[in-house]
Amino acid sequence: MSTEAPAPPVADLAFLLAQTAHALATELTAALEAVEVTPRAQCVLSRAAQGEFTQSQLADLSGLDKTTMVVTMDALERAGLAERKPSPHDRRARIIAVTPAGHALVAQAQAIVARVQDDVLSSLPEEQREAFMTGLMTLAAHRLGAPSECSNPPRRRKGA
Repeated sequence: MSTEAPAPPVADLAFLLAQTAHALATELTAALEAVEVTPRAQCVLSRAAQGEFTQSQLADLSGLDKTTMVVTMDALERAGLAERKPSPHDRRARIIAVTPAGHALVAQAQAIVARVQDDVLSSLPEEQREAFMTGLMTLAAHRLGAPSECSNPPRRRKGA
């Protein structure tokens, strides 16, 4: 009896995307441990550093549900990396402001993410890298930009 795992079906897009996304998320998690931040927190911080966004807007930009966003922001505030400030336009909303320490961390984390991404993409032949990224960005912006309506949607992996 063979102990080798069977090879994944080559044409199974869902499996291939899930498998590679999980492997990349795990690699990023390990790499970002050097600056003591999770990929999710890095994602929120880097987006918050780009402008004035409410917590709800940042959740949407980061692909997070409301509860996960609250937990993430609580951790970022405790770490002194971001803070919630009243919105000048809506007294019920809070604007997420990145602190100076948060901006420094964003720069360090973005360098790590870029290094990992470059290393991963270097696994592809050079002539395929741009087409691969363009194809993924097109799928993410259009056909696979949001989940379809579903009565029993699959759960996202923790940290995804």
